Amino acid sequence: MSRLGKLPIELEEGTQAKIEDGFIVVKGAKGELKEKLHDLVKVEIGDKEVKTSVSNLKNKNERALWGLYRSLIQNMVTGVEEGFEKKLEINGVGFKAAVSGKKLTLNVGFSHPVEYNLPLGIDAQVEENIITISGIDKQLVGEAAAQIRKVKKPEPYKGKGIKYIDEVIIRKVGKTAVKGE
Repeated sequence: MSRLGKLPIELEEGTQAKIEDGFIVVKGAKGELKEKLHDLVKVEIGDKEVKTSVSNLKNKNERALWGLYRSLIQNMVTGVEEGFEKKLEINGVGFKAAVSGKKLTLNVGFSHPVEYNLPLGIDAQVEENIITISGIDKQLVGEAAAQIRKVKKPEPYKGKGIKYIDEVIIRKVGKTAVKGE
């Protein structure tokens, strides 16, 4: 039995879920998300909750899909109700970021500014050295944050680069001068 899969997903007031053409569609205050359902997973939509189930509990793959699709649907519901955000921090002398429309411009020590086009449904804000990536699709928010971090990963000696706000960079000790004899 899947511990996660058997838990019902609560729908808040104003959030609707429906199944159409093999897809589950969740609508809420912030927008609408759509996900294709696997054939082995059954989704039952009640009055204020969504339940997932599978037919064969002895099959390990079906149990794995049960928990997976329950988590995916829960993330969809949370996304359309509250949204998701990731925060990135820029460290380094002269390193900065700016947002104009759907384009994030990063000046992170290269001879040229790096421009990152934000995907559809993703917003970015910059306050001093903090970049906030937000949207309703959890996977897309995480992917956009990872792509931005990849532009200039933090280095281990001074910690310069782009890192997640809660990420800990393990620092290495630099060279030390040899004492004269």
